[in-house]
Amino acid sequence: MNTRDLLIEIGTEELPPKALKRLSEAFGAGIRDGLKGADLSHGELSLYASPRRLAVLVKDLAEAQADKIIERRGPALLAAFGEDGCPTKAAEGFARSCGLSSVDDLDRIETDKGAWLMYRAEQPGQPTADLIPDMVRTALDKLPIPKRMRWGALEAEFVRPVHWAVLLFGDEVIKTEILAVTSGRETRGHRFHHPDTLYIAEPEGYAPLLETEGYVVADFAVRREAVRAQVLEAAEALGGNAVIDENLLDEVTAMVEWPTAIAGDFEARFLNVPAEALISTMKTNQKYFHIVDANGKLMPHFITVANINSRNPELVREGNERVIRPRLSDAEFFWIQDRKHRLDSHIERLKTILFQKQLGTLYDKVGRVAGLAGDIADSLDANRVWAERAAWLAKCDLMTEMVYEFPELQGIMGRYYALHDGEAEEVALAQDEQYLPRFAGDGLPATPTGQVLAIADKLDTIVGMFGIGQPPTGSKDPFALRRAALGLLRIIIERQLPLDLPALIGRAVEGLGERLTAKDVDPQVFDFMMDRLRAYYHDIGVSPDVFDAVHAQRPTQPYDFDRRVRAVNHFRSLAEADSLAAANKRISNILRQADEKGIEAPSEVDAARLVEVAEKTLAERLAELEQEVTPLFDARDYEPALARLADLREAVNHFFDDVMVMVDDESLRGNRLALLAKLRSLFLRVADLSRLQG
Repeated sequence: MNTRDLLIEIGTEELPPKALKRLSEAFGAGIRDGLKGADLSHGELSLYASPRRLAVLVKDLAEAQADKIIERRGPALLAAFGEDGCPTKAAEGFARSCGLSSVDDLDRIETDKGAWLMYRAEQPGQPTADLIPDMVRTALDKLPIPKRMRWGALEAEFVRPVHWAVLLFGDEVIKTEILAVTSGRETRGHRFHHPDTLYIAEPEGYAPLLETEGYVVADFAVRREAVRAQVLEAAEALGGNAVIDENLLDEVTAMVEWPTAIAGDFEARFLNVPAEALISTMKTNQKYFHIVDANGKLMPHFITVANINSRNPELVREGNERVIRPRLSDAEFFWIQDRKHRLDSHIERLKTILFQKQLGTLYDKVGRVAGLAGDIADSLDANRVWAERAAWLAKCDLMTEMVYEFPELQGIMGRYYALHDGEAEEVALAQDEQYLPRFAGDGLPATPTGQVLAIADKLDTIVGMFGIGQPPTGSKDPFALRRAALGLLRIIIERQLPLDLPALIGRAVEGLGERLTAKDVDPQVFDFMMDRLRAYYHDIGVSPDVFDAVHAQRPTQPYDFDRRVRAVNHFRSLAEADSLAAANKRISNILRQADEKGIEAPSEVDAARLVEVAEKTLAERLAELEQEVTPLFDARDYEPALARLADLREAVNHFFDDVMVMVDDESLRGNRLALLAKLRSLFLRVADLSRLQG
């Protein structure tokens, strides 16, 4: 089959930088899906994206669809013809639906299940050039654009006005109208370096042509690495290291077509301001990369990436230095002004800020959190006074000028201001740690006070929202309760805190009191937390049946739950695991059936009623191992305990090979049921292994 390369390019006004990468990937996926849906064979797809263009290059695309054999099965022959051999109405209707004038034109098919009328026809494949325009329109319509715009008097809608479109199939232009623009083979270069059109001879030459003549690096990934390399090189020339934030790198890459890194300086006096504030204004407002020295300390330099190869880069540098100076001056002013007032002077002002209509003000919330944090601190032998103090200060930095201007600095500035006020260091650190973890994979609070405050703050929000009937639904989670629950569980598990989840939830419910209007809040929140715990283990590669095996025993302490999960996960790697899991299933079924029949087993095994060698051996091994593993279970050292119980495999297998449990002799049957119940109860100290999949 003949093939050609296909180039699709949509030329626009500057696209939103934060959305460019996502738009490019979605456009490429749309074209790929369209080709698959049309059964068009093709080679590699390459995506191109710059501020003024989205493009896709498809290699070795078939010139037409392959011909198809269309088959439709009609009525069974028994229903297709009457006793006189004439076609029935069903047969005639089927023939007409296939575009045939006579039933005689239909084929017949016979199988071992019967015979039917059959329509067969060859459908010639359509030319690819006829299919591409609608494919492109569909892909554009499906792009993740929250709000589309119109321009001029045109009906077309897109994220930005469209100025040109390229549809080039081999050396042939596919003429059509896309977003009110007629497609052609001419693209445009850099807005300033090469604003004129560029003639594309063939699709494969697209990217090289733009780079060599148009001053455009069209490949997003190539341009991204060029930006990274230039920024690192510029920082090295200044004797420092550039800190590359990957999200910022994506955004900057999306803003330039011909990147040129330029280093600038700012006054060293600004380094007296907390580095986070300076970095935030450089990254957020100016899209600059900051530089640190060998010790990780901020240096008075920055790197900007221009979208032009200036003949006078000094002017560009000076312009950026003039722009950043007032921004840093603002941060300096906020820093000076905020420190004129103690952090705790803002506590009363929290009464004026609504946290949630039914749950009260921020003042109400910190009061609840302080009490809850104090109780948690007591249960962990942490400092209750520090926990309560940290909670009362926790939202005060929201009242400061710095955090008002830079909301992303909440907690961070609270730490600085608390240290400035002479608060205990752990209380100050907790101001920042209360928000940890901020995202998946983020660090956790290191101090006991920070851990306690983070748990209390998150739990109060979760219980509060469930308590007023506003749990997360579907994709809607405005208070980020799922993230809060997962963060809370991570803190308890990974910091190895012996906290009981129902007890914590109950204390939070008690603190919220009459504000709660929903029923059964405690079990709802507990089940929600268990769902998040399931997600936590899924993310770290624990299979669902391991989680279910542990969850069946309803452990209520997340850290204890974690130790059980890890023990069962390790147990599965042992050679004896499958056999013992199967034995647990068998034991579970036997005991359940006995219970359903009203057969009661004695609470203890009577050694005098052990008859068979296999049951005596199992009872002896069980007694020996029980002595060994009970102290391990009591110490929650589950992994070695299960490893020791794995030694029971041979004795258990012999028991089931040689011993009949449900015998007629009531005393023998009861004794054997007691033996199995004892065996099962030992494993149940960790998990219900009968739930493990083979």
